[in-house]
This record gives sequence, C-alpha cells and structure tokens, in this order.
Amino acid sequence: MPPTVRAASEWSWRLLLIAAGIFVLTLAIREVSEIVVPILIALLLTALLGPLTARLRRRLPAGPAAGITLVALLLVVSGALTLVGSQFSSGFSDLTSQVASGLEQIRDWVRTTFKITDSQFNGYFDELRNQVSKSGNLGDTASSIGLTATHFVAGLFIALFALFFFLYQGPRIFAWVVRLFPRVARDRVHSSGVIAWGQLSAFVRATLIVAAVDAIGIGVGAAILRVPFALPIGILVFLLAFIPIVGALLSGMVAVLLALVAHGPGVALIMLAVVIGVQQVESHVLQPFLLGKAVSVHPLAVILAIAAGSILAGIVGALVAVPFAAVLNAVGKHLLSDDSPTDITTELDEGGDSQGSPATA
Repeated sequence: MPPTVRAASEWSWRLLLIAAGIFVLTLAIREVSEIVVPILIALLLTALLGPLTARLRRRLPAGPAAGITLVALLLVVSGALTLVGSQFSSGFSDLTSQVASGLEQIRDWVRTTFKITDSQFNGYFDELRNQVSKSGNLGDTASSIGLTATHFVAGLFIALFALFFFLYQGPRIFAWVVRLFPRVARDRVHSSGVIAWGQLSAFVRATLIVAAVDAIGIGVGAAILRVPFALPIGILVFLLAFIPIVGALLSGMVAVLLALVAHGPGVALIMLAVVIGVQQVESHVLQPFLLGKAVSVHPLAVILAIAAGSILAGIVGALVAVPFAAVLNAVGKHLLSDDSPTDITTELDEGGDSQGSPATA
C-alpha cells in the first residue's frame, strides 16, 4: 500500500474518532443545557463583577462582599426593566397612531416606487396573513412557551446561585478543579486557567465599554429624531452588543424599523446613518483600542463561532461563542508554547488559593 494512502487512512479514522467524540459531547451538553448555560452566564458575570467584589472585600468579609455585589446586580437589572416597562406603558398609545400613519406612508412609497396596485398589495398581504395563521397550533405554542418560562426561571436561580459562590469562593473552586487532574498535569491546567480567565475578563470588560458607547450613541440619536422608545432601544443595543456582529445588526434593525413606522422613510434613513456611524466608530476605534491583540480572533472564526453557538444553544450560545473562541485560542497557544508553567502543585495540595486563579479580582 502506498505511504500516502496509508497516511490518509490513518488521518481519516483519527479525525472521524475526534468528530464522533465532539458529537457525543455536544449531545451530552444539550441534555444538561439547563445547567450548563446558567453556569456559563454566571462565569461571564463573575468576570464582569469580580473587580467590584474585590474592592468590597478590602473592607468586608468575602461573603457579604459577594452578597452586596449580587444585590447590586439585581437592583440595576430590575431598575432597567422598570424603566423599559414604564416607557412602553406610557408611549404605546402614541405609537399606535404613529404606526398607522407611518404604514400609510410606507404603503404609498411602495406603490409609487415599485408600481404595485392596491389589489396586488392586498393580495400579498392576505397571502402573508394566511401563511402566518397556518404556521402552528396555538395550544402547542402556548405549552412550549410555558415550558420555556419554567426553564428560564430555573436557569435564573442556578445562575444567581453559581454567581454568588464564584464571587465568594472562586479561587477555592478553581483549586478543587485543578486537583481533579493528575499531578503531572496540574501545573499546565492551572496556568491555562489563569490565561483563560485573563482573556475572559479582558473580553467582558472591553465589551461592556463598547456596549455602553453603542447604547448611548444610538439611544441619543433615536431621542433626537423622536423615535419611539428611545430608552428601550438604548437598553436593547447595550444587551445585544455582547453578541458580536449579529447583535449590532439586530439592534440596528429594530431602531430603523421603529423610525420607519413612526416617521416614514426619511427619518428611517437618518436613523440608519446614525446606527452605521456608531458601529463604524465601534469597529474601527473602540474595539482595536480596548482589545488590541489580547483577545484577537479572526473575523471568520467569529462568524463560525457565533453560528455554532446559536445552533447549539440559541441566543445564549451566540453570546458565549466569541469569548469561548478567544479563550480557546489563547489556551491553545499557551499549551503549544515552550514556556514552562509556574510550579503550583505544592500550593494546591496544601489547599491554598493561588493569586492568579480564576474568579479572583
């Protein structure tokens, strides 16, 4: 047998074995996604809130510091949701009248631009309505919504519970995880964990600043143009900014559509220009300055990671896909390098907390 054929066959069965292992791991993660997803969210929040807990621990014990951080997070989130709810309740009646007039403007623009008659327009609309009515059973939809709500509440409690203990005893938890590995591998596992945590922390904090700038820029632009729900638009932009590329596209579409139905195509084009301008500043100024090469991931890898994450875990998967890719890239470079890790085996065996361990601020 030729050497090339033999080498190809050996590569083939090894790659198939690796693919089968990844497939089985994916199935296992899907089965326990109600636990895995909240833990991942808790890790992201820990990387974000770790500095606050560290400052509080200078004057308070670890437990109260973690508890105050968690309560502060809940107050901020509940306050933002309250503001959004009040905005919707106070502006919904005005929006309905604006939407009616805006739809008339859109209809007139479509008819004059594409030369579509009223009968054709009504026919397209009726066909779309029939397709929507045939899309699913109402009872099945209601039951699936109830099931999703139950999973959401359970996942929320798991995430909050895990977040508290990550903030409270993060180094001890990490040391316990390292001890699960063979003694000869503990140094590499520890150093890889420190690098991974540094990557994750840098990504989350930089993304927080970028998200805040995006939310302020687009929210202020929407307020100046008198687009309905300018504050909820800003909050939506802030939340979706944690999903690179896809999040910016979705939040920008919402802002432009609200401007379109409320004020017509002219204001919608201005809103689109504002969204594009803010996103250009983000992509060409903020992200290179804040992230640099510390968490550099190729744009193709970003797209593939988001696609894989959304397939595996929906919106949450798209949220954690890019930081996971950044962490994997940094840890892979570290493990393939010739740098010798710090000898921390004795320290972990004695139960001490490493200063560079994840979940330390």
